[in-house]
Amino acid sequence: MEIAEGNSEIDSEDPEFCSMIDRLRDQIENEEGKLPPAFGELVRTADPEELHRLLTAPGQPLWAREIAAYRLGTAGDPRAFEALVLLLNHRDPERCVTAAHALVRLGDPRTARAAAALATNELRAAYALLPVRLLADLRAPESVPALVTVLERRLAAGDPHWRVGLACVEGLGTLGDPAARDVLEAALPHPRLGRAAERSLTLLGGPAA
Repeated sequence: MEIAEGNSEIDSEDPEFCSMIDRLRDQIENEEGKLPPAFGELVRTADPEELHRLLTAPGQPLWAREIAAYRLGTAGDPRAFEALVLLLNHRDPERCVTAAHALVRLGDPRTARAAAALATNELRAAYALLPVRLLADLRAPESVPALVTVLERRLAAGDPHWRVGLACVEGLGTLGDPAARDVLEAALPHPRLGRAAERSLTLLGGPAA
């Protein structure tokens, strides 16, 4: 608790940062038994040049890169972009959530294109949930075409990634683009997606007769 208490001002201003630090502290303590001194030092570091050095220096642990990328990203430093995109496609969903939050705050114009590439990469379909949600949040020109493409694939019988499909259905309803109508109508008979598709079609003006 010492680190969290020592950074109460930062935590109160950015709950996502607090959540990330708590998660990483628990992971490190579970794996290594104790926190390295560098952890507390990095949590307190706000200097962008030091954060960038830590982000790019060889041999840095993943937790150090994640903290540095998050701090730079939320500060609007574009040097965090590549690292955050890699974290967005990580197998750990909590790490993906943190990266998505930082990418929204970063506001880099490359973000939507990168999220669309990750979401539509069928080899990584199991990890597409957060890129899909990020596309809906960004409301970028790439958002609807990418979500339509991903949803079309998730409608196949027996597809195991129905949660990704559900995120597409919900995101398309939120975006409200009529271009999504056909794929949402195709999702109506789906046992897991049908009710959400009906709600999204209502947001588009109601399902077709």
